[in-house]
Amino acid sequence: MTSIRKAVFPVGGLGTRFLPATKAIPKEMLPVVDKPLMQYAVEEAYAAGIRQMIFVTGRNKRAIEDHFDTAYELEAELEAAGKQQLLDLVHSIKPDDMDCFYVRQPRALGLGHAVLCAERLVGDEPFAVLLADDLMIGANQMAGGPTVLQQMVDAFASSPGTVLAVQDVPRADTRRYGVVDVHGVNQRLAEVFGMVEKPAPEKAPSTLAVAGRYILTPAVFDSIRNQPRGAGGEIQLTDGIAALIGREKVQAFRYDGQRYDCGSKEGFLQATIDLALANPELRDSVRAHIQRVAG
Repeated sequence: MTSIRKAVFPVGGLGTRFLPATKAIPKEMLPVVDKPLMQYAVEEAYAAGIRQMIFVTGRNKRAIEDHFDTAYELEAELEAAGKQQLLDLVHSIKPDDMDCFYVRQPRALGLGHAVLCAERLVGDEPFAVLLADDLMIGANQMAGGPTVLQQMVDAFASSPGTVLAVQDVPRADTRRYGVVDVHGVNQRLAEVFGMVEKPAPEKAPSTLAVAGRYILTPAVFDSIRNQPRGAGGEIQLTDGIAALIGREKVQAFRYDGQRYDCGSKEGFLQATIDLALANPELRDSVRAHIQRVAG
């Protein structure tokens, strides 16, 4: 039994960087090879032992709920056609021991506000937060190694408290992230004593940026609720976590793995190419195509 039982997926954003594709389709449902981004994130949480998935949705996000629901007509057609392998694939999207819960974020007021919307479903226990447009692949995950969230759950078990996935970024890019100031900059798990949301490069305390995976304690809810609006006029999760520093342990975790910013076109295409090359059924044809184009 994992010490983290619940995962929150804030999926209420508009996905404007992918218009017109996201006009009617949630950005979290855009497919990388053959699976939507949302499914990659849920599978990562499931592999970490989490069985309660909480989706903080918004308008036009019904496709996410439908994806994890039963598709009676599709399943009946596959069964009648004797397509057992495809039927098993459809059933695997939501294992029988996984529960899905949905809560609406009435207005897009920021990531902190989205997390706060899940408070009643989370209750008084630590929980994970996964941003689906950050596609994370553990260093040895394809060979059966731990996912990024599994690594974080293990870190939490050895040192309970808030755990933030972090990665080094170019200093010029700090204005795109929450950036941490840590004791022991080279340690895999280091205590955080300062955080800034989207600092200018010259004001960034480090180049360690928070990626889209968190393990949070329930104390963050009061912290978010009592904070003023931050960068962009939004209720920032980074500000809520920063207010906990000095009151409880906040830690930065250097994960082993690859992050793809699939909220950007470049990151989405990189993820598609890399995962296609990792797919035994596709790798040869994709590699040959890349070589033809590059040549």
